[in-house]
Amino acid sequence: MKHRQVRLRWRNLMALCLAGCVAMAQATSEPPMVATQVSASSWYVEGVPALGSPANQNFISNAAFVVTPAGVVVIDALGSPALATRLIAEIRKVTPLPVTHVIVTHYHADHIYGLQTFKDQGARIVAHRAALSYLNSDTARLRLEVSRQELAPWVNDQTRLVQADEWIDADKTLVVGGVTFQLKTVGPAHTPEDLVVYLPSERILFAGDLVFRSRIPYVGQADSRHWIIALDNLLAFDTRVIVPGHGPLSAEARKDMQLTRDYLVYLRTTMGRAAQNMEPFDEAYKSTDWTPFEHLPLFRVANRMNAYNTYLLLEHETD
Repeated sequence: MKHRQVRLRWRNLMALCLAGCVAMAQATSEPPMVATQVSASSWYVEGVPALGSPANQNFISNAAFVVTPAGVVVIDALGSPALATRLIAEIRKVTPLPVTHVIVTHYHADHIYGLQTFKDQGARIVAHRAALSYLNSDTARLRLEVSRQELAPWVNDQTRLVQADEWIDADKTLVVGGVTFQLKTVGPAHTPEDLVVYLPSERILFAGDLVFRSRIPYVGQADSRHWIIALDNLLAFDTRVIVPGHGPLSAEARKDMQLTRDYLVYLRTTMGRAAQNMEPFDEAYKSTDWTPFEHLPLFRVANRMNAYNTYLLLEHETD
């Protein structure tokens, strides 16, 4: 009897240990991050099509890097310091050269909470000056406070907002190690401070959140009218490959820009008509045919908010 009780206790102990190990593995598992080569000198990592959460470390956007003879230029810093550390580890698999610059396409949380990791290693941060109004706002401060709770432990009390070392007001040509980067100001569009980065030597366009691929764009407080104009301007680039702000790599530039453009035009057409006719938003949303887009990831999460923000924007435009 005594041996049997010992065996039972041992089995129970092993079961508890196994359950604990499984729980720990689930709690500490990381979303995969693998640098995919885009061209001879550029790579990118692709975030998951989801809302930011502790489970994905806020890895919901893309980032890219270009290796030059003088160092590495990174485009966007991802959504937490831990993700930036992992991105640096991916860079180290390609080159031992230091990161000399980080170009910020815009100051949304999923693109900037990793900036401090690069800053602490001596990288020079470059961004559009229009971001300063956001950085100095209560919105940015409150957003970080909420993120410290909702994205803990990956975003915590040690996570800070990082200003650029160089604020630009217009298009700029940056040359690093003989490689030319064309920084194009395309805001206000997705944000007031939107930048895209063009690598003419390899015809690569790093489009930031002007292009969302294979998912619903996040419209937020965007100026959708200028966003559509910006997309039309981007179509004029001699582009071989687009690295979008969200979603997989695109070798079909016109088609993938068109998805974002078509969605924005549809929002403006349907919500603009409702606003002009003074139709209540809830009725307008319910009567709109969303079938062309409802199959896309994050439709149920983002579409109603996108439609409402566009409705308010069009109310203002028609005043």
